[in-house]
Amino acid sequence: MMGGCLVLFVSAWAFVRLWSVPVAVSRCVVAMVIPPIPAMVANARGPEDRWWDDPSGDPKSDEWWDELDGKKDY
Repeated sequence: MMGGCLVLFVSAWAFVRLWSVPVAVSRCVVAMVIPPIPAMVANARGPEDRWWDDPSGDPKSDEWWDELDGKKDY
């Protein structure tokens, strides 16, 4: 994906601008929009992924969160 972005950007200002500056600018805008899309797809979590329920490793913090979430009766 990043290679495609670089090709779009470099070609836009290397030779596309000689024919049309608006096309070169639009190619740069497309190159700017591409990188966030794979990042969002790669970091997406499914509805069954309950990552917030995982213990943090700090017993005191986990106990505090369990109390706040109502998981423990005190």
